Amino acid sequence: MNASGESRARIQQMRDKAQELQAAAERAGDPEERKRLQEKARRLRSQSEQESGMASGDIYPAD
Repeated sequence: MNASGESRARIQQMRDKAQELQAAAERAGDPEERKRLQEKARRLRSQSEQESGMASGDIYPAD
């Protein structure tokens, strides 16, 4: 697999994990646990979007 394919696979894995975390948050009975899982899912989605944009050349990394 080339670097582009590896990047796409990593981005998809992050998106899948974010979905899993969101689903776990919806099932969580504890409000604090729900909030923690939702925040973790949000960060993963944000990171995957940033990497996706960088891989396609659409955006520059924010420093």
